[in-house]
Amino acid sequence: MLAWHFLREDGSTWKDSGYFPPVGGVERHSESLELCRSGLHASQRALDALRYASGPIVRRVELSGEIIEGDDKVCASVRRELWRFDATDILHEFARWCAIGAVIGYWPDAPEVIRRWLATGDESLRFAIGDAARTATRTTPQSTAAMSSARHATWQVAWDAARRAAWDAAGVAAWGTTGDAAWYAAWGTAWAAMNSKLESMLLDARRKELC
Repeated sequence: MLAWHFLREDGSTWKDSGYFPPVGGVERHSESLELCRSGLHASQRALDALRYASGPIVRRVELSGEIIEGDDKVCASVRRELWRFDATDILHEFARWCAIGAVIGYWPDAPEVIRRWLATGDESLRFAIGDAARTATRTTPQSTAAMSSARHATWQVAWDAARRAAWDAAGVAAWGTTGDAAWYAAWGTAWAAMNSKLESMLLDARRKELC
């Protein structure tokens, strides 16, 4: 089973564990498996893996042996790394992409400097977008919050920007319907679309790395 997993900047799994999975190596877990507690974890979707990320180093892994599947994660007895790279820049770009939806939906008259920064990530615009965001905070809290997440993107806020964008998209798609089923269906569609975008960005970056 192919899956995604993130490491900290130094290549370790958790802040205080001191465990460094070998580059391109195979990890084995000999004890009993339990989701969230015991075993070698990963997620079949990159966006789900981002939720549990401890850092920006993304790994493509293959899980085998005994496997337990949860809603958004998998636990296995064997985890083999296929490749890894620092996805910091990709996560910045992805968070901006998610924030663009909020700007379109909640802030149709957003300043051009913010639209340009979201599209390009041009760091020379950072001071200007900060001023624009502070000016608009009281009138457009949703969009400026999303834009702020993109501006300060890390693996945590990249996931949060995606979650916020999926929530908004589901609300729009299910507007005027009754019951929760339509909302959950719309949420699933939006989440799948954003996951597809993130995985496409990560795989494209990997292909460029090999060139």
